[in-house]
Amino acid sequence: MAPLERSFFAGPALGLAPRLLNKLLVRDDGRVGRIIEVEAYAGSDDPASHAYRGRTRRNATMFGPPGHLYVYFSYGVHWCANVVAGAEGVAQAVLLRAVEPVAGLEAMRAARWRSQRSRADRDLCRGPGRLCQAMGIDGSLDGADLLDRGGPLWVDDDGVPPPESPASSPRIGISSAAERPWRFSVPGHAGVSRRSR
Repeated sequence: MAPLERSFFAGPALGLAPRLLNKLLVRDDGRVGRIIEVEAYAGSDDPASHAYRGRTRRNATMFGPPGHLYVYFSYGVHWCANVVAGAEGVAQAVLLRAVEPVAGLEAMRAARWRSQRSRADRDLCRGPGRLCQAMGIDGSLDGADLLDRGGPLWVDDDGVPPPESPASSPRIGISSAAERPWRFSVPGHAGVSRRSR
């Protein structure tokens, strides 16, 4: 595996999102997932972004350096994990919607199924809440540096390129700017949270 440079994350979220596909999300306890579905959020230019109306205590991580993890609690139900993009001070992020389990499958199963009825492996990390539960991501990881291989969570490159033509469709679960086709996924992958159009 090869570490990524900070510059990889420094561009706009809309450019970073498809480039994150097929990268590896690595947990310090051996859980590894291949990123197969993401959504881009473009800050002040995007009414669906948490940063659209400016900086708050909740979204402060989005305004920090690129390559960090922005974690928030969604609808009082589950955690969501985002990769901070763009330049420092310009809040953009890419929501991690789904990963394909690569290693640490038993740990993922244990984390997911203690409170869930579904026991299909394809459902382990399909959807942002399931992904966070399976990978052990919660609010304590907000701000984690995804380039720090000595930290709790990081992104690696094992040489699998992103798809040449990623599937693109509208983002899910938002009411503002919902028509923008800023959701990207590995075409035809069974682990994508909903089928892309």
